[in-house]
Amino acid sequence: MRHSPSAEQIEQIARAAIAAMPPLFRDHLGDVVLRVEDFADAETLASLGIENEWELSGVYEGRPLTEQSVWDTGGMPARIRLFRRPLLDEWIETGVSLDRLVSHVLIHEVGHHFGFSDEQMHALEEAAGD
Repeated sequence: MRHSPSAEQIEQIARAAIAAMPPLFRDHLGDVVLRVEDFADAETLASLGIENEWELSGVYEGRPLTEQSVWDTGGMPARIRLFRRPLLDEWIETGVSLDRLVSHVLIHEVGHHFGFSDEQMHALEEAAGD
């Protein structure tokens, strides 16, 4: 019997994707917390207007670099949360490799850290042919 990849295994894939990023991006992610959880909590889903927990595979929580100031103090560190069960469900449904899927979601959330909107990232993806 095969077992589903664990949260630790998905985190390893995500950390490898970060390590493979160009230094220009990677160097600005040192303080960003990476977490892998089975599903988003009800509060996160509600804040995004999502009713079905299977529809959210990742989220960036924090202030984008474009909005940060040297005068900011005492705030919680930015974090990227990946949601294992929706990722595994999408992996099975699409047949895309788990490494590629996790990297795609992670890069999308990293884009939010750099201040890109969903619309800007979708436009970039289309332009890149992804």
